[in-house]
Amino acid sequence: MPEPKTHNPELPTDVLRAHAEQQFAEELSELAKADNRPRPPNWKLSPWAVATYVLGGRLDNGFVVSPKYIGNRRLVEIAIATLATDRALLLLGVPGTAKSWMSEHLAAAISGDSTLIVQGTAGTSEEAIRYGWNYARLLAEGPSRAALVPSPVMRAMSEGKIARVEELTRIPSDVQDALITILSEKALPIPELNDEVQAVKGFNIIATANDRDRGVNELSSALKRRFNTVVLPLPADMDEEVKIVQQRVEQLGRALELPTEPPALKEIRRVVTVFRELREGKTADGRTKLKSPSGTLSTAEAISVVTNGLSLAAHFGDGRLRASDVAAGIVGAVVTDPIQDRVVWQEYLETVVKRREGWQDLYRACREVT
Repeated sequence: MPEPKTHNPELPTDVLRAHAEQQFAEELSELAKADNRPRPPNWKLSPWAVATYVLGGRLDNGFVVSPKYIGNRRLVEIAIATLATDRALLLLGVPGTAKSWMSEHLAAAISGDSTLIVQGTAGTSEEAIRYGWNYARLLAEGPSRAALVPSPVMRAMSEGKIARVEELTRIPSDVQDALITILSEKALPIPELNDEVQAVKGFNIIATANDRDRGVNELSSALKRRFNTVVLPLPADMDEEVKIVQQRVEQLGRALELPTEPPALKEIRRVVTVFRELREGKTADGRTKLKSPSGTLSTAEAISVVTNGLSLAAHFGDGRLRASDVAAGIVGAVVTDPIQDRVVWQEYLETVVKRREGWQDLYRACREVT
């Protein structure tokens, strides 16, 4: 069996966060070379190759593709198959289930461009989805294509690419419905010019949403019908979640150039254990029932806690991740409500952490910051 080839994608050296198509350029290139399966119009890779890029695998030439998403393979296949049809894709789940991460990597693999994105907020306007105007040119020349400022969705339609709409339910309902004509007619009218933009083959939309966020604007039934919904769950078991956190923290550590050792698996497992037990309302052995805090305590928050701990260890310690480095992050993630969550955390700290064998250092560190 040939040895795995190494991955050395050429990245911009001065950017804080490279886009997926930049960070994994070599993997996408190797997949394109090895991909001999049918590709939908304007797709850079076949659906099989997109799934391999997202889930990881070894190519026939020995090249190893790293997994970007660790979870149910069938969910990924359903999402990819949806994008090969005329149905848009809605990735739904509680915060921290890798919806945006999945969206970015699907767009990078399919279109080679993950940057056509509308970030949903309470202040997102209809122009962010349809188009705006260069008012200097509009006043000087009148309405024209040259004076029009295309939105990311309009650009995706014109170029046959994937557009991403993040946090769809954060967008006001009347603005959300600007997508209905785009998704049903595959065209975007421009009444001011008596014109329209018709979608080129390959165009589709990936939207993300969660129903745990405050200020959620429920999707209209007309808009829901135009999406195929895939629910991304929290990691099924401890080992899966630990693997996800370890992989992402190592990637972030390299990107941030943290001068530290790879994160200690012991500390990652302890952070994940705390979050899973509080999230599920019981200890790992099922013997003790627990109160759950108001936050989600997702995998994404565990990644943040460990990454922040690595920064502390690198710059104010000896480079080794210890309990004292992650304690403040754990407390900050759990105690989001200073009254209700503080009671929950104190009870968990005294009844579980204090009595657990080998966790005395974590107990003392958490007591200090609490």
